[in-house]
Amino acid sequence: MNLTEYIKEKRIKKDLLFMAHLVCGFPDFQTNKEIIQIMVEMGVDIIELQIPFSEPIADGPTILKANQLSLMGGTKVKDCLDLMKEVSTQYSIPFLFMTYYNILFCRGIDIFCQETKKAGGKGLIIPDLPHEEGEDYLKSCQANGLSPILLMTVNSPPERLRKIAEAGNGFFYCVARRGVTGRKTQFSEETITFLKRCRQATELPLAVGLGISRREDFAFLQGKVDIAVIGSAILRVFEKGGLSALRNFLKEFQ
Repeated sequence: MNLTEYIKEKRIKKDLLFMAHLVCGFPDFQTNKEIIQIMVEMGVDIIELQIPFSEPIADGPTILKANQLSLMGGTKVKDCLDLMKEVSTQYSIPFLFMTYYNILFCRGIDIFCQETKKAGGKGLIIPDLPHEEGEDYLKSCQANGLSPILLMTVNSPPERLRKIAEAGNGFFYCVARRGVTGRKTQFSEETITFLKRCRQATELPLAVGLGISRREDFAFLQGKVDIAVIGSAILRVFEKGGLSALRNFLKEFQ
């Protein structure tokens, strides 16, 4: 079952799917595994594993700090691939890699995509690679059965959204506002208008991320998109209260 089919099947029973984000190697890989187990138990539908990078330009201070601490702890791409392989074998939900293009460039695009497929990954999110510059990346994803998850942003006019829709696969990540991750998003009529433009561009599932942190955010998004993404809020809860606090936080979204 490919990623789109999985999402559509899950949507028959759930009004809105939950995609969670974590940074590989923060605070360590054993804790990553414990967090993933809790996420699965609490009903998270898709998990996005971020391979840390020294300059994560799309991320705000919370995820930036996690990237830095993971790298300081010695995290390598191979460690992230090993984590992906273990958890994708253990759990039935899809796992994606999120990272930045320099990681693929240095490793080799085809090599990275082959390694991701072998590790059980279902797709990739590379926020700093525009589809116009990603021909080799898109071809390699297709050759390896990976979904290249492309971003649709509030700055994109309808024609650009259509071109993004033609290039992507799996689902599309709708960036709810301008800026980086972590800051609260104030959902509004402008958000609704933007999401309608995204829906007009594609029939594939839509996810919304950046600034989602409350059950009320999920309620707003129900009926408008297919997936809500939480990243920074998960890290903040974990840093403040540990695994038990994270479990209680995730329980709010069941």
